[in-house]
Amino acid sequence: MDNYGIVFALAGAILAALLSGIGSAKGVGMGGEAAAGVITEDPSKFGKVLILQLLPGTQGIYGLLIAFITLSQIGVLGGKSDMSLAVGLLYFGACMPMAFVGYYSAVKQARASVASIAVVAKKPDQFGKAMIFSAMVETYAILALLISVLAIVGIGSLNI
Repeated sequence: MDNYGIVFALAGAILAALLSGIGSAKGVGMGGEAAAGVITEDPSKFGKVLILQLLPGTQGIYGLLIAFITLSQIGVLGGKSDMSLAVGLLYFGACMPMAFVGYYSAVKQARASVASIAVVAKKPDQFGKAMIFSAMVETYAILALLISVLAIVGIGSLNI
């Protein structure tokens, strides 16, 4: 029995969760540093800066979702988990949009969040506008999530 297919499929799932999680951890940390500086001056802004800090954390959730979907599709979470090398490579490739875009967008979203936190520090009434800057980056994480989900589910319907 050739187990290389499952190795690549597992590697894809792991990378989706790992890279997105690393990017989110880095991003939430950057936001937390900026937010902590703001609340030392004005603790009443805690709720607003907390929301901005948390935005880069969504990519880690998306990466985890891709990993769970992949693990269930390939039979690791119950069922038969042997597959050809070609199918394993397809699953690996399907996980890569979330892995790479998840990492990169979390870090970029953190930079936008830090800038937005600075806006809230000076003009708390501009919170809604400031949040939009950071939320715009989220669009690309959602697109990566969508393409990875569609690809993973689509592979399951192939007759390879």
